[in-house]
Amino acid sequence: MLLSCQTKKEIINIPSNPNDTIIQEENTNNQELKVYKNRILNQNIKTLLCYKEENPQSLPIINLGSDEKLLIQFDDLNEKIQEYYFTIIHCNENWTESDLMQSEYINGFTENRIINYELSFNTIQKFTHYSFTFPNTETQPIISGNYVFKIYKKNGEIVAYKKFMILDKKVSILAEVRKGTLAENRKTKHEVDFSIVHPNIVIADPFSDIKVHIKQNNREDNAITDLLPLFVKNDMLVYDYDEENNFWGNNEFRYFDTKSLRYQSEKIKSITYQDSANHIYLFNDDKRSFNKYSIQPDINGGFLIDSQEGRIPAIEADYGWVHFSIPIEEVPYGEIYLFGFFSEWDIKDEFKLSYNNKKNTYEASVYLKQGYYNYLYALKDSTTNMIDTKFIEGTHYQTRNDYYLYIYYRGVGDKYDRLIGFLKTSSKELF
Repeated sequence: MLLSCQTKKEIINIPSNPNDTIIQEENTNNQELKVYKNRILNQNIKTLLCYKEENPQSLPIINLGSDEKLLIQFDDLNEKIQEYYFTIIHCNENWTESDLMQSEYINGFTENRIINYELSFNTIQKFTHYSFTFPNTETQPIISGNYVFKIYKKNGEIVAYKKFMILDKKVSILAEVRKGTLAENRKTKHEVDFSIVHPNIVIADPFSDIKVHIKQNNREDNAITDLLPLFVKNDMLVYDYDEENNFWGNNEFRYFDTKSLRYQSEKIKSITYQDSANHIYLFNDDKRSFNKYSIQPDINGGFLIDSQEGRIPAIEADYGWVHFSIPIEEVPYGEIYLFGFFSEWDIKDEFKLSYNNKKNTYEASVYLKQGYYNYLYALKDSTTNMIDTKFIEGTHYQTRNDYYLYIYYRGVGDKYDRLIGFLKTSSKELF
């Protein structure tokens, strides 16, 4: 039986930040989240990753009944060995918990102890690295859909949620990413036209049985989830809109490389050691909203943990304070945040920039593990509560983005949403 989540203040082992820009949160959430997000609830937990085994840049999606496995790993900055467990939760297409009992979607044990752990080696920041693979001999999913790993301590305290998906492919997807059809969108937006081909499944009512999610670089905040088929043909649903399926092209991602703490890479101004921690100072960034498009290699907002001086990045990559700065005028109607996969594509306090009035500069310091990172600056508009990346970064149709299409199906009498289709496509041919 799972114990209820208990309120508990954790002892934080992160070295102090001289700029004091991180707001430490205490876990006071005693209830399950209504809509699940990737979320860490304990400040000692860092670098929570979930991807296909042996492919760190892959999405956490595997085929039902296949030999594919997910690797889940995280660091605990508390060196004392903890007893961690995980279970899985089945969700609807909108990431709310489904009405199924665990016995209806799990074969095997509903609780698993995480038994694989290693201590950090030759790092300034000491930590314990935990990992597990899924599915495993103890637990296997038996239906497709959206899922969440719930990771918790022996006393029941929930420390993190991490989303993943199980695919049972029943349909094919034909898609094309193009410049916006409408004249006002052609220089700034991408249009994602697609069709669902379903000869192997009968869809009685395509307007209610099928749900489509389109995500740009797998972001959640600007996902399109309300499209209905524009045309219904024999074994084909056509979604060929002019406006409703458009995304801002945005800009290529900024990046920095901390794989080595001995040598300064292109974007790094200096690397120092002070107050028992590594400090990496990046060169000032600039506002790009009115710049012309410039091609720049990136990994579309992702990041990769690595250490040039170590053999096993998981335990030999160190942590350090990465210092960001961008000189622009203060925005009176919103806040500026660092934004990317390393922030879970979400607006979080630890990635918020504060305004330095003396320097007329936004600044932030974030405690990150060594590696290669992509990021953008995002404005959270206080008047609309929307996330706007083009305010600082600009937007261009030439920008190369990845687009992910997820197809969910719930027929008459079904109790859950099945994930029956998935496709990754790109806008790279527009350049």
